[in-house]
Amino acid sequence: MPLLLLLEQTLNGLQLGVTLFLIAAGLTLVLGIMNLVNLAHGSLYMVGAYLAATFAGLTGSFLIALPLALAGAALVGMVVELVVVRRLYARDHLDQVLATFGLILFFNEMTKILWGPMAIFVDVPPALGGRVELLPGAPYPTYRLAVLAAGLLVAAFLWWLITRTRVGMLIRAGASNREMVGALGVDIDRLYTAVFALGAALAAFAGALAGPLYVVEIGMGDAMLIKVFVVIVIGGIGSIRGAFVAALIVGMVDTFGRILPSAMGLPAAIADMAIYVLMACVLVWRPSGLFAARG
Repeated sequence: MPLLLLLEQTLNGLQLGVTLFLIAAGLTLVLGIMNLVNLAHGSLYMVGAYLAATFAGLTGSFLIALPLALAGAALVGMVVELVVVRRLYARDHLDQVLATFGLILFFNEMTKILWGPMAIFVDVPPALGGRVELLPGAPYPTYRLAVLAAGLLVAAFLWWLITRTRVGMLIRAGASNREMVGALGVDIDRLYTAVFALGAALAAFAGALAGPLYVVEIGMGDAMLIKVFVVIVIGGIGSIRGAFVAALIVGMVDTFGRILPSAMGLPAAIADMAIYVLMACVLVWRPSGLFAARG
């Protein structure tokens, strides 16, 4: 493989990895703390993309649209947690799967009502529309580099939040023993709502950043959710560190898995199998994932 192509695909893999991490971080917190299987998490990714596209059109600025989309998605997440999800904590996982699958259908239909059935195309912000020449003869889109940098900054912020703040201490304690945390006087309901809203904002941030790269359409989060669950299983449920490492690995494997088979004359179906083969191999070696659920 030529060096320039290798560099480009490596950066593409890292960019996909940080996007997966933004979605997986919130979902793994919800799984680890609330023991909730939330299939509708991908819908929040879609909501973020649609809100960012809408606010960008209204304000004329993608940078202004980003915080507005995050605030809107966090509010949607809070409403969903208060109205629907809160009633599922004490239910078994089958009930959670069925209820959150119903939320997927609700979000898809509501999106169709509000924005229509047609896909939306979002322009790359003019300031990030150029290319950076990483090596002579190897230009790379500035926006993709910005997405990669933003994802890494959010990962650093989450590490600081989880490991260096009182809120993070409560989140980690809630993942280990939520009954004891409640007995110590912490408002568990408020903590759960805050964690769910944080997860919604992270997923929305990923969706907003993905808008100019892909197409904003109904159901766009469903395919991403499958990869996100692979990331969580590989990294370890409840582990932010595991989600970050696993997301980068899955992003690289998925990216190179789509170009190597054709280059080597192998069936294209191998590309779709690569991340699942990786997951199976990791689970044989580490059944609980790469990292303990203490993220």
